[in-house]
Amino acid sequence: MTAGTIFQDTRQPLTQWFRAMSWVTSQKTGTSALQLQQGLGLGSYVTAWTWLHKLRRAMVRPGRDRLSGRVEVDETYWGAAEAGVRGRQTSNKVLVAIAVEQVGRRGLGRVRMRRVPDASANSLQAFAEEAIERGTLVHTDGWLGYERLINRGYRHRITFLRGHPGPQGDLLPRVHRVVSLLKRWLLGTHQGAITATHLDFYLDEFTFRFNRRRSRYRGKLFYRLAQQAVAIGPAPYQRLIARG
Repeated sequence: MTAGTIFQDTRQPLTQWFRAMSWVTSQKTGTSALQLQQGLGLGSYVTAWTWLHKLRRAMVRPGRDRLSGRVEVDETYWGAAEAGVRGRQTSNKVLVAIAVEQVGRRGLGRVRMRRVPDASANSLQAFAEEAIERGTLVHTDGWLGYERLINRGYRHRITFLRGHPGPQGDLLPRVHRVVSLLKRWLLGTHQGAITATHLDFYLDEFTFRFNRRRSRYRGKLFYRLAQQAVAIGPAPYQRLIARG
């Protein structure tokens, strides 16, 4: 195997890595470290956890195309409820920005998501420029953090919550549907046992799976994961646990 890949810093044979990638991509809703350990007969939970995080690093292709056409953007929180906290400020929860392509009247296209430090214009604008092609029609709520979109080359549609006749979820229905699927996946497959430090890894995996949900062949997911795994650098265990 070519030096400089995620396989470089492991003593396990390459065939075992292929088994792990096959296991991960063949499970429609993903797998936990415990399930991977049991499925592959690994002697250590830490090994299974490390392998999964290495593979999640390979689920985002460097230089991938940005979203285009018409895109909804909003934020959601991950973490325990906070008493007395209102608005978009938080002390313990993690804020996640989400962008979803619109396909037809109700359809969902590709998604992009990333943890952001706060709901400021700087943070949200940086996410938009990374995830969305300029010239795209971006649909948001009336939060002031999105007010710079027009000046940065985007078309901007705003729907205000105040005066909206329907439920809040109808404002940006595609984003809210993806948020619901994301949280169900985090709470189901992973039992909610995800720290803020490693949340980005799980967002990458959800994006990888969601954007390939219509693939007729599960083998294509294996192929893409293997293709991208040899294109990224090694990720030693100490680096993984130090991420933050």
